[in-house]
Amino acid sequence: MKKRALVVDDNANNLMLEKDLLEVAGFEVFEADNATHGIAIARKEKPDIIIMDVRLPDMRGSDAAKILRSDRNTSKIPIVFVTASVMAEGKEEIKSIANTGFIGKPINTRTFVGEISKFIGS
Repeated sequence: MKKRALVVDDNANNLMLEKDLLEVAGFEVFEADNATHGIAIARKEKPDIIIMDVRLPDMRGSDAAKILRSDRNTSKIPIVFVTASVMAEGKEEIKSIANTGFIGKPINTRTFVGEISKFIGS
């Protein structure tokens, strides 16, 4: 059975790159360009992993993650934040949310899928 990933990013180029890398690796990929849409897709599709930007147009990714963590249907889905925001306070904001990880932008296209896969045990 294919692993399922949700990519949430408002930058179309980043979204397409991450989606393409995951699809080539055999993932079924869902996509959203804002947090609200991402939350709705996560609740409907229950992906194996969520890859989310921290800075989204409608709310911070960390706030979206907290909403997902409070929903019993999505609370256990690993969330990996992919962001250029590598400031200490940004990492602290993410560290306080259970079952999350962090990958800095620009992503390494050679290692991206491997890094993501570590969070879902594949």
